[in-house]
Amino acid sequence: MHLTVRFGARTDTVLAISALDNLTKGASGAAVQNMNLLLGLPETTGLPAVGVYP
Repeated sequence: MHLTVRFGARTDTVLAISALDNLTKGASGAAVQNMNLLLGLPETTGLPAVGVYP
């Protein structure tokens, strides 16, 4: 699980974002791995990346 919290001083608000990362498990991770192989990229490209905003 990934969690980030930010405070906006200008708007006096708190933004909390959480994500359960399930991409590398099951068919979706295998699909990304196979796409990487088809494109000539390293097999793990994009899989260990954490996409968290902001």
